[in-house]
Amino acid sequence: MNNRVMTIVMGTVAITAGVIVNYFGDRLMNYLSPPPGVRLELFFGVSTFSPMWVLTLFLVPFVAGMVVSLVYGLGGKLICYFVPIIVRGYSYIQMMNYEGLPDGVGLLPFGYWILVLIVAIEAAAFGGVFGEIVIKRTYGRRPKHLIYKQPSKNGPSDPES
Repeated sequence: MNNRVMTIVMGTVAITAGVIVNYFGDRLMNYLSPPPGVRLELFFGVSTFSPMWVLTLFLVPFVAGMVVSLVYGLGGKLICYFVPIIVRGYSYIQMMNYEGLPDGVGLLPFGYWILVLIVAIEAAAFGGVFGEIVIKRTYGRRPKHLIYKQPSKNGPSDPES
């Protein structure tokens, strides 16, 4: 029972760390970009898709997914999917309830926002896999000490030889 509780606590801490990194990464990109800023939920026209918008969509969730994997450990690539869902969902609901949008700026339709959300989730998944690679030092292979065994001093253990 204690192990399950610890797993849930570590998962919650890892997701919270990823949400914090993603949220403040979004705010940093919004601050660093020229006006009107970068908000993935808003559509300004063709000028929406700037290099900072692309960095916000790909790099910020990637780093957040990597943080989740580094905090949680092996298996972090499975829970890093929740981070963009939480942050992007919160931002979309916040913008949906915001009444002060300037003229010519609109909220992305829900279907288009889902596409943006899927791309952000996949970027976080790549970050989660990269975080596990950093932890294991290899990916997809078992450590050598589990595969290769030293021969015993008494010779082979096969009785037929």
